[in-house]
Amino acid sequence: MTHKKNFCNRTRREFLWQTGGGFGAAALSSMLTREGFFASASAAGQTPTTEFVNPLAAKSPHFDPKAKSVIFLFMYGGPSHIDTFDYKPSMTGMDGKTVDVTTFGRGGHKAGGRIVEPRWKFKPYGQCGKHISSLFPHLGKHVDDIAFLHSMTADSPIHGSAMLMMNSGRILSGNPALGSWLTYGLGSENENLPGFVVMLDPSGGPISGAKNWNSGYMPATYQGNVFRSSGAPILDLAPPSDLPSEVQRQLIDSIQNANNRHLASRPGNDDLSSRIASYELAYRMQSHAPESVDLSQEDASTRELYGVDKEPTSDFGKRCLIARRLVERGVRFVQLYSGGSHNDANWDAHGDLEQNHNKHAGETDQPIAALLTDLKRRGMLDETLVVWGGEFGRQPTAEYAKGTGRDHNAYGFTMWMAGGGIKGGISYGTTDELGSRAVEKPLEVKNLHATILHQMGMDPNQLSYFYGGLDQKLVGVEHVEPIHEIIA
Repeated sequence: MTHKKNFCNRTRREFLWQTGGGFGAAALSSMLTREGFFASASAAGQTPTTEFVNPLAAKSPHFDPKAKSVIFLFMYGGPSHIDTFDYKPSMTGMDGKTVDVTTFGRGGHKAGGRIVEPRWKFKPYGQCGKHISSLFPHLGKHVDDIAFLHSMTADSPIHGSAMLMMNSGRILSGNPALGSWLTYGLGSENENLPGFVVMLDPSGGPISGAKNWNSGYMPATYQGNVFRSSGAPILDLAPPSDLPSEVQRQLIDSIQNANNRHLASRPGNDDLSSRIASYELAYRMQSHAPESVDLSQEDASTRELYGVDKEPTSDFGKRCLIARRLVERGVRFVQLYSGGSHNDANWDAHGDLEQNHNKHAGETDQPIAALLTDLKRRGMLDETLVVWGGEFGRQPTAEYAKGTGRDHNAYGFTMWMAGGGIKGGISYGTTDELGSRAVEKPLEVKNLHATILHQMGMDPNQLSYFYGGLDQKLVGVEHVEPIHEIIA
């Protein structure tokens, strides 16, 4: 016969074994209460009804912004500054001469080389008299709206790491892109479109791929969304053909409602909130994204302005026009890539400089000028910041014994900014007489990033994201100032 033990006869070990679960539950309940899990329920035991908070909802800036959106025209491969916007008249007549100049590029460190004289003529434009290469005759008409940054420097002369630096502020992967920081800090003004859009060159994506528009350690909600200029703007967005749209809507509603009641507003639950936001955004984009890229809504004169119906400007012209349509609809950050893949498919002119730059400038000059014209006539240029540049520039000397090709130059190169509260018709900083390195007012990538954040109403030294035990910042841990001299 089995005898039951009296409670008072139990050993201490048995007592702890049988009652420990209760103590654990009490401790768990206490911890969950401190985390806010039961905070929304009343004393009467009502079910929590906390509403879901969209992580992409528009947020207040740190101060009144000059710009609402950014269009970054990324010239992948490294355009030659001394053949485009950095006029070096002293190089005229020096073609083929050997000079002692320190360079560092794909070919490593060199102490001298053969001068490659600029292959295009320069002439002054606008009231400011800025000298612009014949590669950009259309853009030359807009110099009075542009601030040229002639003393940019980069931390790496290698494409992959230099691109990551320009896009995320770090030469290593795994960090949020500039567009991710802006959508994290400001949200989006359009709940039906992503806050961060990327449009690639038809030849392919850049080296390092999606790392250039990844959200890094931030939730995936803030990563860039790749749009196409023809066909479906976003791949794999439409639901399966056998799943009615109403069924998908109900599924999303069920997911949201269930998580609203229990988890969505709890501290430390950003990943779940981001997933819900992504489901909802994907559903809404099914109808709104195609409209945003439908250029049939544009009149013939606008299409002609951008060159969308002719070669070689058709593709980049379409993407510039789509960029205008996207910022018009409240998208925060749009990045367009000129050039993709490798070698002469982008601005990386190691071989025939003339053939390379004639091709890529010919594809982009008219569309970029059209974008500035269109934004200005619509009253949008004042609130849209346009940025142009690549990951670095190119050297004044030849890379090989023969030919006009130039190696990478991270010591000094040119970028420019227009609109969004930026002064026009000015040039900031200089490179030496050969354009080999920045010598006056040198700028780092973090200065460019700080200026972009500042114009968007964000303090670059305050915008942070806690990760890895640190308050991470796009501009790094040291205090960084925007380029005040170019701010209107």
